[in-house]
Amino acid sequence: QVQLVESGGGLVQPGGSLRLSCAASGSIFSINTMGWYRQAPGKQRELVATITSGGSTNYADAVKGRFTISRDNAKNTVYLQMNSLKPEDTAVYYCNADITNRWKYARAYWGKGTLVTVSS
Repeated sequence: QVQLVESGGGLVQPGGSLRLSCAASGSIFSINTMGWYRQAPGKQRELVATITSGGSTNYADAVKGRFTISRDNAKNTVYLQMNSLKPEDTAVYYCNADITNRWKYARAYWGKGTLVTVSS
């Protein structure tokens, strides 16, 4: 069994910062792309940022220059450093990872999400 567990969400004022973490655990053989998505109330889930196992990154235009995605392959963990937060960044943030388990079956996994609220 494989699971993703996010942490680091919370309430922050506009202009503030938060760091999200997502750790993958279980019967993991390898992890390819990891990423963060978010879903605001009444909206569809959208891509925030992704990072490959080699470190190549991709960002949504709305977060470029403010958010930084990184990963620690030894810890099977992906991070999202969020700076200059805006009220429109308020959403549930979900971790996603393409994981091959030890039986060599590959699929995408999702975490349960962590709430980020940007408000004064």
